[in-house]
Amino acid sequence: MRDLSRPGRSPVHTTNAMAATSHPLATQAAIQILQKGGNAMDAAIAACAVQCVVEPESTGIGGDCFCLYAPEGSADIIAFNGSGRAPAAASVSALAAKGVTEIERHSPHAVTIPGAIDAWSRLQADHGRLQLGDVLAAAIDYAENGFPVSSRVHADFSAQVDFLSGDPISASIYLANGDAPEVGAVHRLPLLANTLRAIAGGGRDEFYNGWIARDIVEHLQSLGGLHTMEDFTGAQGEYVSPISSEFRDRVIHQCPPNGQGVIALLLLNMMKQLDIDPGGPLTADRIHLEIEACRLAYSARNSYVGDPAFGDVPVDALLSDAYAKELVAAIDPDRATVPPADVALPRHRDTVYITVVDKDRNACSFINTIFFPFGSGITAPTSGVLLQNRGQGFTLEEGHPNCIAPGKRPLHTIIPAMAVRDGRADMSFGVMGGQYQAFGHMQFLTRHFDFGLDLQQAMDLPRYMADPFTGVVDLENAIGDDIRAELVRRGHDIATPAMPIGGSQAIAIDWRSNVLTGASDPRKDGCAIGY
Repeated sequence: MRDLSRPGRSPVHTTNAMAATSHPLATQAAIQILQKGGNAMDAAIAACAVQCVVEPESTGIGGDCFCLYAPEGSADIIAFNGSGRAPAAASVSALAAKGVTEIERHSPHAVTIPGAIDAWSRLQADHGRLQLGDVLAAAIDYAENGFPVSSRVHADFSAQVDFLSGDPISASIYLANGDAPEVGAVHRLPLLANTLRAIAGGGRDEFYNGWIARDIVEHLQSLGGLHTMEDFTGAQGEYVSPISSEFRDRVIHQCPPNGQGVIALLLLNMMKQLDIDPGGPLTADRIHLEIEACRLAYSARNSYVGDPAFGDVPVDALLSDAYAKELVAAIDPDRATVPPADVALPRHRDTVYITVVDKDRNACSFINTIFFPFGSGITAPTSGVLLQNRGQGFTLEEGHPNCIAPGKRPLHTIIPAMAVRDGRADMSFGVMGGQYQAFGHMQFLTRHFDFGLDLQQAMDLPRYMADPFTGVVDLENAIGDDIRAELVRRGHDIATPAMPIGGSQAIAIDWRSNVLTGASDPRKDGCAIGY
């Protein structure tokens, strides 16, 4: 339990149902859906749709989606991969013919076919109780009538003013007289309201087969993109078999590659080999070990993880105890490794994570992304759909696991998660923050299970991570100077990140007491609410 005399927030407890998101309006929308008779899937999609409006820098319907779902708390976890694919005409040679030597952020070639609306429609039809129009109603209202800009959203907008200014359509939609809208200012997205209303009435086909797809395709083609209507009409996600590993009497479930969930499990397997530091999770020794584990695990990610339909991803080998022991044995407890060579993959990101548990104990772990803040920065002119830049997850290096190819899915950083204990879902959780997410899963779980912090404390504690490309270690500024000095002595290159590292939400289920406990990261504007 936290020291109540210090600033902070406590976990939220309830017995009926709960939702946790990174924006209060989204959490409220989820709770309202639950109170109207919807279940956890309905509520998660409703919350995500609201966040696509009120946090447009973090997520959108022009992005992708992954989901883990535990029906009535079952240990038989359902996984859905809603990540989009490269256009059928996309290849190294096709881009070379256009003079492309690098996939840049504000480029049509960074835009993969959005998978989010297909995922929402499939998941809601298969597992929800309400109609899609009911689920999207709150988002439509906020887009049409406006929403007040919150503090974190304002900060995110402010950091992207110059970028948005480079695209006249995006600037006209998201900026206010050329600048970020102020905190508390009411912002409206009428084009997006029309598009959401069309999807509410016509479902996924309205997005992929109708005027919305034509608007997107024509705009991307005008910018030199290779996208076609056939790419959109053929777009669909898929149910996949989750992967898992045991950690502290629980089975931790992740979506399989093309996501990096396998690396979260690898890091947990590595942590099982280490002693729990009696000094706590923020000693120089513990931070050093985690940083070194991060470098080794992410080096494996960059070497092996990609779309399994286009090459073998050695999941079993990556998750073997022998491999975890081999990596841990390579860690020098007193010296940092040489920073890795830069790799042709992007570094930045933006995402929202949502978790909902309903009265029947259906548990939904749901994540939606446009990758960088405001994605590619390209907005379709009539539909108002802001498009992701997930195509930057590809390289143009022949033979690389993430070399671009027709219909291929890029390496994805977003990873919803679910913990199972004694044959039932024990906790639905996730971490935002792009590259940080796999490492963040490990940090959150070890702080909670190994060091005894409650859900909220485990999120609140200062974070750090080694950049998997440069080797620089970002330490949040709450970590003291003495620890920083010791890490520098051990050879680490230390920096303070411009923004807090990531975000997170979690809901734990206590089956004996029938109590739900939730938490939401203070680095965002959100909250957990139960009723």
